[in-house]
Amino acid sequence: MLTFNLPLARQYVIGPLVLLVVCVLLFLTEPTASHYLAYDRLQIEQFEWWRLFTGNLLHTNANHLGLNLAGVTLLWALHGQYFTARHYLFMLLILSLCTTLGIYFFAKTLQWYVGLSGLLHGVFLLGAYFDIKHGLKTGWLLMIGVIAKVAHEQYFGASQDVANLIAAKVAVDAHLYGTLAGLIIVVLLQLFSIKKASTLKE
Repeated sequence: MLTFNLPLARQYVIGPLVLLVVCVLLFLTEPTASHYLAYDRLQIEQFEWWRLFTGNLLHTNANHLGLNLAGVTLLWALHGQYFTARHYLFMLLILSLCTTLGIYFFAKTLQWYVGLSGLLHGVFLLGAYFDIKHGLKTGWLLMIGVIAKVAHEQYFGASQDVANLIAAKVAVDAHLYGTLAGLIIVVLLQLFSIKKASTLKE
């Protein structure tokens, strides 16, 4: 019989719950939210820098919102035990900024963007890393899987079915930069872990 040990402790639930509530509340204020908060290159160039963060919290339609909220919930079920509320929200901030800064500097044809999917790729990759650190070989499969998915999207493009569902072009570059941000954080964490272990041996 299968059993599921969900991370139901308060410290693991608050972060994802805050994210879910904020996304739903912003969606209920549309189109006003997108007007003031969406990633919009022209507005960012007019010093509306908050859009680098807030654009990740908006969605094109209910299907888009539902898909991303399902992603948040699934990642919490898989890896929520690795992130306290403080760490989770800080991780979201870093991944959000890295994703949209990647778009801003390296995907200049992308003028407008909303959605959680970019940073969720980074969250997925970090969760896989902590699986590996805890001795779970499936972490390697998850990490390789998300990297392979992003590489496939870069070469072949995203699914047209998903684009139709969310009524917008799938921002595969956001997936790329969210994943790269996650990889950079993984490298930094691993270097810190090696340095810490070396210091303890001295």
